[in-house]
Amino acid sequence: MTNVTITKSIPVAASYDVVVCGGGPSGFIGAIAAARKGAKVALIERYGFLGGMATAGLVAPISEFCYNNELVVGGIPWEFAQRLEAEGGATIEYPLGSVCFDPERYKLLAQQMLLESGVTPYYHAYLSDCLMDNTAITHVVFESKSGTTALAGRYFLDCTGDGDLSFLGGVPMQAFSAPLQPASLCFCLGGIDATALPKIRHEKQGVNYHMESLRNVLLPLMEKGEIPRFGGPWMCWMLSKDRVLVNMTRTEGNMIDEREQTQVECRLREDAFQLVQALAENVEAFKNAKIVYTATQAGVRETRHICGAHILTGSEYASATRFPDAIGRGAHPIDIHSVSGGSQRCEFLKEAAYIPYRSIITSDITNLLVPGRSFSADREASASARVQASMMGLGQAAGFAAAQCTARNCSVQDVDVEILRKELISVGSNIS
Repeated sequence: MTNVTITKSIPVAASYDVVVCGGGPSGFIGAIAAARKGAKVALIERYGFLGGMATAGLVAPISEFCYNNELVVGGIPWEFAQRLEAEGGATIEYPLGSVCFDPERYKLLAQQMLLESGVTPYYHAYLSDCLMDNTAITHVVFESKSGTTALAGRYFLDCTGDGDLSFLGGVPMQAFSAPLQPASLCFCLGGIDATALPKIRHEKQGVNYHMESLRNVLLPLMEKGEIPRFGGPWMCWMLSKDRVLVNMTRTEGNMIDEREQTQVECRLREDAFQLVQALAENVEAFKNAKIVYTATQAGVRETRHICGAHILTGSEYASATRFPDAIGRGAHPIDIHSVSGGSQRCEFLKEAAYIPYRSIITSDITNLLVPGRSFSADREASASARVQASMMGLGQAAGFAAAQCTARNCSVQDVDVEILRKELISVGSNIS
């Protein structure tokens, strides 16, 4: 491989109190949270819409807001879910609090709430670099149709999912001894009677919602090499009588390597059509099934995890350790998917877990918070906490923390965690 050197002057478009990188569940909630506390906030998003894995990845349902018959993720995330349901874009499945949703309504409401709060969005902007001054990030750099642009900021939220900003800033990353979990390309399936399908509503605690009847039909075909590897299948109601969102494709690959990501997505798109064809040929209820559209990108379960001020462990998570600096909760099962076949490790929690503030900050960078999927947790803890409701909760906490830092002009390491926790509890977070 040869190298080229490019030197250029980059315009600084604006300066903000808080710059959020990534508009997925943690990102847009984090931006709204910081703005509602009075900070001047920008959000950088590579697509032309918000929602991340929910909308670009078609990962459904939003899980889980409730556990053991109590709300565990409250505040702005729960406000979003309730507003989405009130506006006809979702159904909240009680008692678990999982949310079946229409991805287009999700995009719209997320955008409306972001703009209502006064956040400035930068869409179609791909994060490419950052500038540092000793232990602080001073600017982020992104690419767009307009060229290369920089934003100055006092505090930054890495909500990229893959820890892109943290990586660019030199944050140490955890090493994995096991292969990364597989990626999946989700898709919208039409031409079926969705109302007659079992397990498309995700309301019950302690239930794995994979569809055993379909799995039993497809497994012999996979074992004979007639169809690609698959997981589940899992299907989620789309508020439509003839459409569901489907999660069943899977393949290994490092989704932060551009060449591997390209190969993975090409393979998964082929796999999706082969699997639906197998369903149509072998299951009467799917004889007219057709893929209506595939996700904008493959869903990613696992890539980078920062080495933060505290690495949340699976044992701490599963035992619901009550940290004095707890700022978030997680209720999804510990969910680890195999790359070698269609198997899955699924361990349900006895009690919703707690996530400490120390796991969304580093020890060294004084103005960086990392509330996205790449937050500081080991493989077991992150295999549960990576889902949308938990990430929304961490985004909310990071947004409140960044606003406090803005007001006090302090480092993220010097946040008054007691004040932060009181603010979170006051809006409905169940972290006490």
